Amino acid sequence: MRMRWLGAAAMIALTGAADPVPPRIFIASDSTAQDYKPEKYPQSGWGTMLRCAAPGVTIENRAIGGRSTNSFIREGRLDKIAADLRKGDTLLIQFGHNDASVDKPERYTTIDQYKANLRRMLDVAKTAGARAVILTPVARRDFRSGVEQPSFPTYADAAREVAKATRTPLLDLGKASQAMVQAAGPDASRAYYLHYDGAAGAPGYPNGVSDDTHFSELGARKIADLVAVGLKATRLPVARRITPHVPALTRTTPAGGPSCG
Repeated sequence: MRMRWLGAAAMIALTGAADPVPPRIFIASDSTAQDYKPEKYPQSGWGTMLRCAAPGVTIENRAIGGRSTNSFIREGRLDKIAADLRKGDTLLIQFGHNDASVDKPERYTTIDQYKANLRRMLDVAKTAGARAVILTPVARRDFRSGVEQPSFPTYADAAREVAKATRTPLLDLGKASQAMVQAAGPDASRAYYLHYDGAAGAPGYPNGVSDDTHFSELGARKIADLVAVGLKATRLPVARRITPHVPALTRTTPAGGPSCG
């Protein structure tokens, strides 16, 4: 009996089946992806909702509001990811909203700097043995004569250029979300963003809010589903762990929080 147990233990040790390393997705991004405390509801980030499409995957959401590639790196946030990232992980990189803030020098990033910063993030993933994915900046709600406009097009083009040059998987979230907003139209698409009056009972905005950049719960769910679709289409190992179009991401009424039920 003892010999059988030792034999089984040896096989487990050889195969690594006893303690499999759970897959992880790290997110380096801004307020459009970040996790929020309940008192900020209904403001929500797509990184929070991506968990609904990735059962069994740990989502390390390092996104934080107001950050560009420059400030994210300068504050040591990329260094913290580098310290934690390991072989088998996936790093999602989405910036551009704050990089374009010419009037905020602590955030502003030139196109050349933006490209260099993306490459630096890719190097962090490569050094760790992780896989990286570049995402173009997610769409703002910006209709002109009934047509949703591209958001941060020069940064989106730069992201595409870096992805192509480095052969990094690209999720063109900008184009996908632009099409989503266009399909909903000027009126219905308001539900994806923060549009509430003071009587709407939104805990985070008792005086109301009109914001075409940040997402409501429903908007974050919709964007997370777009990200899930894009990840599923890659050839990365994590793709088999992703399930797009789950009910939690396609629901048409709010759940009152980030529930995946």
